[in-house]
Amino acid sequence: MNFPQRDAWRAGEGSAEAADGSVRALLREGIVQLREGQVSSFTLAAELLLLHVLGRSRAWLYGHPEEIVAEVIAQRYFALLASRIAGVPTQHLTGKQEFWGMEFEVTPDVLIPRPETEHVIEVALDRLALREVRAGRPNKNDGEGLRIADVGTGSGCIAIALAKDLPRALILATDISNAALQVARRNAERLGVAERIRFVEGSLLEGAKREERLALPAAPLQRVVGDLAEFDLIVSNPPYVARREAKTLAREVREHEPEVALYGGEEGYELYGELIRQATERLKPGGLLVLELGYNSLLAVQPLLDAENWTNVGVTNDLAGIPRVIAAERR
Repeated sequence: MNFPQRDAWRAGEGSAEAADGSVRALLREGIVQLREGQVSSFTLAAELLLLHVLGRSRAWLYGHPEEIVAEVIAQRYFALLASRIAGVPTQHLTGKQEFWGMEFEVTPDVLIPRPETEHVIEVALDRLALREVRAGRPNKNDGEGLRIADVGTGSGCIAIALAKDLPRALILATDISNAALQVARRNAERLGVAERIRFVEGSLLEGAKREERLALPAAPLQRVVGDLAEFDLIVSNPPYVARREAKTLAREVREHEPEVALYGGEEGYELYGELIRQATERLKPGGLLVLELGYNSLLAVQPLLDAENWTNVGVTNDLAGIPRVIAAERR
């Protein structure tokens, strides 16, 4: 079996095994190419790209190592390897990313969901439960009566994850990018929560001010937007990368992810002030604000919540010990 895109197989125990065009041989060669191309997480990337072209599960991949792969599929695999080495993110090549146990469509129009952002959902759910306990009420783990806003929804990953965990909550998801909203809508439809999420175009919560009602097929018209204080929870993973640090970003991030979703100003934390101001107006008394933090942004953001409008401010670190989420309660 001849694959013209490579000079020779260099992985495996012997050349005969390495040249046989099997699943094992393709995976080994992919790992070698990505490692030599200095791609991060090269083993995982090789695996994901091979799974993508094969249309198979990981269990199948490791259960059928001797399976011979058709040459046309192998050529597609090597083309994807070349694109990954050139800097294209794996998620853009496969068109998907796992988040909160679900598979999300991703395109160059949206920020690729990161594991760190799952802390936003964890904190939001924990704070909602704690609020009920403090009020002497049973924990409404179905979200009944809750009105939630996800600001800068991107792929919709936060809004959709909350919709899954709070199946009776109503959610407004905003984004300045119409192209991103199209991706988010498709994700919500495919994951079965589109009936409870309203997607609105606009900067921060400004788009929500133009909406008068949130109409849901499964519920009567709800006055969710239009009033000044209507949300129980506002969550956001805002753009927080400093433009002055753009050159320090990984190539796949700097060249392939949308600038509007990455950069929060020259210093990176400029958007937080306006977002917190709008949240002050739009949250009900006792409502919660949960924000993802950028690297080194805590010192700039926390003082904005040390005001008379806010109480119970808390910071959560990610697994690397970096302050990742800040949460506060509207007085």
